[in-house]
Amino acid sequence: MRQCKTRNTLAAAIALALTAGAAHANNGFKVGDTEVSYGGYVKLDMMVSDADGDIASIGRDFYVPSVTPINGDSTTRFDMHARQTRFFFSTSTDLGNGEKMTGRIEFDFQTSNNGNDERTTNGYSPVMRHAFVNYKNWTVGQTWSNFMDLQSLPDTLDFVGNADAAIFIRQAQVRYTSGNFSIAVENPESTVTPFGGGTRITTDDNATPDFTVGYNFKTENASFRVAGLLRQIAIENGVLDDSVASYGVSFSGKFNLANKDDIRFTINTGEGLGRYVGLNASNGAVLTGTTSDAELETIKSTSFSVAYRHLWNDKWRSTFLYSALNVDNDTSLTGTSANKSMQSYSVNALYQFNTKFMMGVEYKYANREIESGLDGDMHRVQFSAKYDF
Repeated sequence: MRQCKTRNTLAAAIALALTAGAAHANNGFKVGDTEVSYGGYVKLDMMVSDADGDIASIGRDFYVPSVTPINGDSTTRFDMHARQTRFFFSTSTDLGNGEKMTGRIEFDFQTSNNGNDERTTNGYSPVMRHAFVNYKNWTVGQTWSNFMDLQSLPDTLDFVGNADAAIFIRQAQVRYTSGNFSIAVENPESTVTPFGGGTRITTDDNATPDFTVGYNFKTENASFRVAGLLRQIAIENGVLDDSVASYGVSFSGKFNLANKDDIRFTINTGEGLGRYVGLNASNGAVLTGTTSDAELETIKSTSFSVAYRHLWNDKWRSTFLYSALNVDNDTSLTGTSANKSMQSYSVNALYQFNTKFMMGVEYKYANREIESGLDGDMHRVQFSAKYDF
């Protein structure tokens, strides 16, 4: 009986704290010395895709450059989902000495593999996006890579937008920030092309973390970011045992124009960028043979994108985007089925009904070419509605 009363008392205390917090803030509550806020959005996506064959798996939810079909029969598909819907909790704790510690947990359903089919309830498990804490100059947990620049991402309906060119990575890390400068150690993982081509090898045999640095700077009408990546690509599977150093550099930014228009861009290049660019459209390295003395050789890639956002009036806006990735494969090692280039362009028209609700339509064209010279196209029209809360 006493245990039941204790649980009831605890439940009542929690309910009281939540009620008091809700009265204190419209989008949060307070528990002890910690203020908790929450938010997110609900987003519906509908798209019709016409491509040179069936688009594989996740590429039907959003644009993934490496799955644009090649050399198939023209195929049209309709898809509709709400998997990009997102929710987050943010915290700010008063430490009592004039300092605060903040944190964030955020999830969506976009890349979840754990769900039932579309015949009945369309259920999908939530997927962790961010889980980190900030204290003084330190960030610890999972969030966007320090090698990435959020401000350069375009204003599109597609989940990434400039997926061919973007550095788009979330991973565990420890980051130190001082003014405009930041440095981080991040979770390592690599993908490797077998000798002659074939199914990629995913390897996590690194002895060191990935190292990233970034520096932000501004002018009167623009902001920029330069970033660097240094990492080890390693493989050790009982037969093969080798590692190779890999690096990348990135320059990105945003120009603010008249009438609140802007231009956003990114340029990235490196030896062994691999998973860091193009949603892993290219691997980081290739094996030089099939025997135990085979070595790893990095694969060079370069990507860039530019997006112009124009505000027609206080309700309508559009983004015009071009994005490309070029991979320098040694075909004597990778074979001719390796991705050589991917590019896309898109244009949209978005209508902002109010500060919380937006609807829009977007057209995207994409092309993928492999080293053999074969290529394939995709045309997609997407309609989306988004409610922010």
